[in-house]
Amino acid sequence: MNVLPAFRLSETDSTREAVFPGEKPVLVAFVKEDCPTCREVMPVLARLREAFADVVDMHIVGQTVDGNRVLTARSGVPLLDDSALGVSFAWSVETVPTLFLADESGRQRAQLVGFVRDEWQALANDLASEQELPPPEIDWSALPAWRPGCGSLSVDPHNEARLRAEAEGSPLRARRIEIGSLDDEHEFLFDQGFSDGLPLVPPTPERVLRMLSGTRRDAQEVVALVPPNLAAATVEKIAINAVMAGCRPEYLPVVLAAVEAVCNEKYNIHGVMATTMGASPVLVVNGPIRHRLGMNMGLGALGQGNRANATIGRALRLVVRNIGGAQPGGTERSTLGNPMKFTMCFPEWEERSPWEPLHVERGFAAGESVVTAYTASSGPVLMVDQDSRTASQLAGSFGLALEAMFGVKQHYATDTLLVVVPEHVDTLWRDGYTKADIRRRIQEVSARPISELLANETSATGFKATYAEGRTAEQLAARIPKFRREEDILIVVAGGEAGKFSGAFHGWAIGDIGSVPVSKAIDPWM
Repeated sequence: MNVLPAFRLSETDSTREAVFPGEKPVLVAFVKEDCPTCREVMPVLARLREAFADVVDMHIVGQTVDGNRVLTARSGVPLLDDSALGVSFAWSVETVPTLFLADESGRQRAQLVGFVRDEWQALANDLASEQELPPPEIDWSALPAWRPGCGSLSVDPHNEARLRAEAEGSPLRARRIEIGSLDDEHEFLFDQGFSDGLPLVPPTPERVLRMLSGTRRDAQEVVALVPPNLAAATVEKIAINAVMAGCRPEYLPVVLAAVEAVCNEKYNIHGVMATTMGASPVLVVNGPIRHRLGMNMGLGALGQGNRANATIGRALRLVVRNIGGAQPGGTERSTLGNPMKFTMCFPEWEERSPWEPLHVERGFAAGESVVTAYTASSGPVLMVDQDSRTASQLAGSFGLALEAMFGVKQHYATDTLLVVVPEHVDTLWRDGYTKADIRRRIQEVSARPISELLANETSATGFKATYAEGRTAEQLAARIPKFRREEDILIVVAGGEAGKFSGAFHGWAIGDIGSVPVSKAIDPWM
């Protein structure tokens, strides 16, 4: 005979407990309030409980707290609380009501599924005969001959994956999607809308478990609430998207930190993805983890060819899409789109830079691994200067190139991320230029009189004409630089050793209505 799993459950709204198995034969019934058949048999269960009270342990197990209260109020019988569904799952209950009869040691003697009047009457009469009692006083003729049961909550797809994972000791809780044996799994992922337009790696349980081995964080820890849906991004759900993006497990800590960064209110990921301007996250990685992951910070660092660079940025975008709900045509309204919406992630080549790396400038220790999320509307736009031989000239070229961001009249509108290549680094450092010097030179070269930045017949961009009203000629002659603050110019080093082609990512809106770069420390578990 099958030995049924032991359990200890409390009555709903009570500290009284019931333990299985006990010292007597046991009747255990599984019910739920929204099942019509369960409601119909509750008086029968109440009568059986009363009739066999001295000789049989009778347990009625309910699957929802509120439903248990309703059934108790109607029948006067207390129900055991299995709202976590662990006992229902362990007992393989697929239909409610289900009635089990077991002996004192927990060995199953009978199981009745749904309600069949003759079966229930026979079980009651046989049990009464065994215990030398008269049959229970139940008007069986008033009951229907047969009633189907309802599906147990323990086999509901929204619960079954969690229950199976708990039973197997697995950290996975996400709902599993079964596809037909003849279905193409790659086409299925496209059809379900999970893809960014490129093929995805199917996130099988084995792959997700392997991905989770890349972090010490609990799989069900909520990392962030991802706009626009404010959906809870657990470590497991982020790992699923990292699998689909093609990440290796050791990349997962970077992806987790990146998700935290962009979901910071200051970063404003909802605005970033919803703007018609086409903004998108750019991730810059600093610290020892760059080498551990084999990231490319040299030749072609901002392009294709490196798995870590490509898939970390893609994983972030899939998280925002699949968990947060930011999808093109929905809340994502970019007029032209942007290739960075597939991915953009690269490390700073700290060893090739004479300056403090980005994360140190932003308050982290040099030995920490950090990811910085920056918002770009376009880029990288090349700043071509193969002729300047002094730092002043080269930084001046940067300033002239950056003046074109959004349009030459639009000052104080945005920020920028400069990626300075090694040959340009050498020119700048030869004259002792620091990052602060580069910023000051850019501001100096890009400064223009306010009068030249007013909207006019040539272009309506820039300061509106009404801005000049009430201002003196001297005030309008005042020169203002391209950027509101020098710290709005972020500078990193990356790229190949040959070529004088530095790049600039053009930012998005700044301040309260825009996006602020956010940096997060990475917890490299592996």
